[in-house]
Amino acid sequence: MAERLTEILAQIAEQRERFYAELAQAGDGRNLDQVRVRFLGRKAPLAQYFDLIPKVAPEERRLLGKTLNEVRAELTEALEKRRQELSAAHAPEEEIDYTLPGLAPFVGKRHPVLQAMDRIKEIFYGMGFTVEEGPEIEDDYHNFEALNVPPDHPSRDLQDTFYLDGEFLLRTHTSPVQIRTMERYQPPIRMIAPGRCYRKDTPDATHSPVFHQVEGLCVDEGVTFADLKGVVETFAKRLFGPEVRIRFRPSFFPFTEPSAEYDFSCMMCGGKGCRVCKGTGWLEISGAGMVDPAVFRFVGYDPERYTGYAFGMGVERIAMLMYQVDDIRLFYDNDVRFLQQF
Repeated sequence: MAERLTEILAQIAEQRERFYAELAQAGDGRNLDQVRVRFLGRKAPLAQYFDLIPKVAPEERRLLGKTLNEVRAELTEALEKRRQELSAAHAPEEEIDYTLPGLAPFVGKRHPVLQAMDRIKEIFYGMGFTVEEGPEIEDDYHNFEALNVPPDHPSRDLQDTFYLDGEFLLRTHTSPVQIRTMERYQPPIRMIAPGRCYRKDTPDATHSPVFHQVEGLCVDEGVTFADLKGVVETFAKRLFGPEVRIRFRPSFFPFTEPSAEYDFSCMMCGGKGCRVCKGTGWLEISGAGMVDPAVFRFVGYDPERYTGYAFGMGVERIAMLMYQVDDIRLFYDNDVRFLQQF
């Protein structure tokens, strides 16, 4: 039986040498698969030698089993190494199919609120208004006191904001830009102040703690309420078309006198009444009025010589009307499906 074992080991060594000879000749993955099947497959001679283990003497089984396992592991490792060598040698530097259509890059768009703000600025710029900017972190004087809102004035409760160290706060409107502009320049002044504002509002369909405003100011000799109405009406018609109508309702603001709220006729129903306008036919926009003489005194203007008007509007409210959006929170949810529509 020892002679039989010696013969089997010699055959295994011969198979090993033939494997390496054919492995060296394999030039691609297909040839490698043929070598693998021929020497390591289920019907290969090496696999058949495993069937002889139970048939040899017990003292010879260990040597035969150990030899077969070592040879199989060696051939498997050599086969994988050769496969990696061929893969590295034949790998193309760059695989590009020039017949395929190109991939268009994703191009972002301006946020719908900024699109609305751009349109507002375009209209007022066309009417001779300049665009002025100011800090979002304001001091109490410019945000309240210079606008005729002293520390104990009840209207401050309606503009509760985020306070910082000292006398600083996040501005509640862009009206402080009007004060800063009047401090820098003498009349005539015709300007708008677009920008971001902050208030401690609970988010709902029409309120957000962060929002955008555009406030306007015109100061000169002989400016009247009729001029204010003409500017607001011109703006409305250029933004929503010639069919839109405006109306003014008496109101109160500390920095204007007389003061008014102004509305636009509902664009959804043409003023006939619908769910959006709650059946009234009108949509509230914002407030306006003639600049209070007390404000002129804060900036050193002579109220006996100069008059002026001021107005404001929420940009999100305008955007909601322009794009027929019924919830302000959609502008800030960052849902790409929503934003891609604009």
